[in-house]
Amino acid sequence: MKKIVLLLLFISLLTIGNTQVLTITDIDTDEPLALATLTSEHSKIYATTNTKGQAEITSFKDTETIEIRLVGYQTRFTSYRALAQNNFKIRMKPSNISLDEVVVSASRWNQKSSEVPAKIISLSPKTVSLQNPQTAADMLTITGEVFVQKSQQGGGSPMIRGFATNRLLYTVDGVRMNTAIFRGGNIQNVISLDPYAIEKTEVLFGPGSVIYGSDAIGGVMSFQTLTPQLAITDSEVLISGKADARYSTANNEKTGHFDINIGWKKWASVTSFSTNDYGHLQQGRHGPDEYIKDYYIQRMDTSDRLIRQDNERLQIPSAYQQMNMMQKIRFRPNNNWDFQYGFHYSETSEYGRYDRHNRINDSGAPRYGEWNYGPQVWMMNHLNLTHSVNYYLYDQLTFRLAQQFFEESRLSRAFNDPGRDIRNEKVEAYSANIDLVKSTSSRNTVYYGFEYVFNDITSTGSETNILNGSTVPGPARYPQSEWSSAAIYLNNKLKLNPKWTLQAGMRYNLFTLQANFDTTFYPFPFTDADIQNDALTGSIGGVYRPSDTWVVSLNFGTAFRSPNVDDMGKVFDSEPGAVVVPNPDLKAEYAYNVDMGIAKIIGNHAKLDVTGYYTILNNALVRRDYRLNGQDSILYDGTLSRVQAMRNMAVARVYGIQAGLEISLPAGFMLSSDMNYQVGKEEMSDGTTSPSRHAAPFFGVTRLICQANKLHIQIYTRYQGERSHKELAVEERSKYEIYAYDDNGNTYSPAWYTLNIKARYTLSEVFTISTGIENITDQRYRPYSSGISGAGRNFILAGQVRF
Repeated sequence: MKKIVLLLLFISLLTIGNTQVLTITDIDTDEPLALATLTSEHSKIYATTNTKGQAEITSFKDTETIEIRLVGYQTRFTSYRALAQNNFKIRMKPSNISLDEVVVSASRWNQKSSEVPAKIISLSPKTVSLQNPQTAADMLTITGEVFVQKSQQGGGSPMIRGFATNRLLYTVDGVRMNTAIFRGGNIQNVISLDPYAIEKTEVLFGPGSVIYGSDAIGGVMSFQTLTPQLAITDSEVLISGKADARYSTANNEKTGHFDINIGWKKWASVTSFSTNDYGHLQQGRHGPDEYIKDYYIQRMDTSDRLIRQDNERLQIPSAYQQMNMMQKIRFRPNNNWDFQYGFHYSETSEYGRYDRHNRINDSGAPRYGEWNYGPQVWMMNHLNLTHSVNYYLYDQLTFRLAQQFFEESRLSRAFNDPGRDIRNEKVEAYSANIDLVKSTSSRNTVYYGFEYVFNDITSTGSETNILNGSTVPGPARYPQSEWSSAAIYLNNKLKLNPKWTLQAGMRYNLFTLQANFDTTFYPFPFTDADIQNDALTGSIGGVYRPSDTWVVSLNFGTAFRSPNVDDMGKVFDSEPGAVVVPNPDLKAEYAYNVDMGIAKIIGNHAKLDVTGYYTILNNALVRRDYRLNGQDSILYDGTLSRVQAMRNMAVARVYGIQAGLEISLPAGFMLSSDMNYQVGKEEMSDGTTSPSRHAAPFFGVTRLICQANKLHIQIYTRYQGERSHKELAVEERSKYEIYAYDDNGNTYSPAWYTLNIKARYTLSEVFTISTGIENITDQRYRPYSSGISGAGRNFILAGQVRF
């Protein structure tokens, strides 16, 4: 028995001895750097550091060239021998002056951004930690290249290159988040994601339909949540995590977060939980008076009362609460197999849609006594299997199986009307993806895969009398529907030589939509609809690198969006005096895009990045006047309303420029700026053109950054250009409740800016403190097309404990 124990001990020590661990830290703070990627181009070896900055690199032995990359840091090139001479420790220097980073959103697999012809940006965890965004929507604004609209504080609808809502695609851990009820109006599903539980965010600009299918017209937002980290050796148990707390004054925000990772050699688990409590949002002192609503509605006895506010800058109602939780389990029996299961859950409280509370009826009284979104619920179960092997069909295979549940509702009641209208929607979404990658030679890589998506939509309506509590059935927002999509895709990357890389891809997609209409409340001339169609999309592009300091890219791509349930079957009031009704005769819309990018590093101290693009959207689904049973107007919610429907009746064009500049200054300072200019035009029914609703005005961010040892400071300004009345989309010009008024009394969106400062100080290996002041000059501003103003002067204090 004693000999057996000694033998097992010897084998264990031998195993540990054969395991080589590399540790990567920040050169200034000595903090361990997680998610740094190590690659070897020739041997196709790949490794990622864990939360302790460690990676097992035994497989890299004798490798002559190892690339080490991390967003926000200088890329390092080294060899296994050099690492050994440095005791397998390496320190990385912060820098954004780089043309290369590892991205996954282009093909679902790791690639260098300099080999992808499309524009892709990444948000580093370090940047997100410094900025401390309240929601995932706020996190996207950090990029300076994604514009975010808000109709209420519990919201955030991104706009990218003149497109928004269901013409953009969201993915979480590679799983499609878009559902068949993603609408053409503004959406707020992105706030279901927890910024604290996201380890990497990428934005792909332009068409992404070859890889992601329907909706990926303007861009793809890819969110990777925390990955369970494994221990390096059998004898080790990796325990790590963090606890965060944050307070903000503008909305009396109180946020708490906790996550913990427990990892063994083959098994690992990560648990994350966050809770948010947001009070009513206070806007700034200096700005348009039209943004002030100095009252709120309160139900007293049997009537609605208009209550004057003591603080007219409070935007009531805008308060809400939110909870997020995530649990992931990982099992990696060997280097060839990796299994991960993830559970995500998010729920908000009921919250007011602030812009609807600003509407006034013909008598001058508030139109609504209440208009709230019910609790927004998102749940996802996700199984991910990855197999890595040198097989003739693939080098790596990933199989994703996901089930998601979405619930949202709308509760509205006219001022002093006892009837509360309730619309409730539930979506069960199922998806299966098989993604494969195969290197057919040292210069050629093939990415291909299959996808199936199925959505089951349940929509109900009711009306409750708040005086006696009785409830009767009411019209639903959508028909009972099923939407499905099946696709196959192929993408090829060919490295002609060290200077030229070509990529081309194609996707074939089948989609179906079946709906059953209830004619109890509206006399539709049909009772069901069945849409079956297909789409073929493709892309081709190239990257030219004449030197290590130049990258030139050109990309041609097409994209499509199949009509969904929201397009085909919705009944809702789009604006005062207009109601949108179902139209079962819809087809897919197609986008054709070209973009060209140039990036140049100047003297190792500056980087200039400019991308120009032009997109044509054919067969665009737009709201147009319509007839229902020969009538151009119907009675809806007690109001005679003009009938409209979604129709394939327009061509839209969007073009613009995205520009970024980064300059490394002496003494640890850096200056950077991101600016965006876009113009959108859309055909109207009378043959004229209108500015596109989702093409934001000129906007950007300019930052002065200082990092000295353990202190990180950023002074920055966010800004937006003016959108005059004639530059507003025709459908936007009558929305007096959300815009300011010009000298002629017409609506317009004024230019604005905010001046801000954020700071982060690492007190020790365990504790970090963050603070900041947003909107220092207390501007009263409202981002374009938004129904609620941004925060006034806002003081932020946050602390983080790591272990």
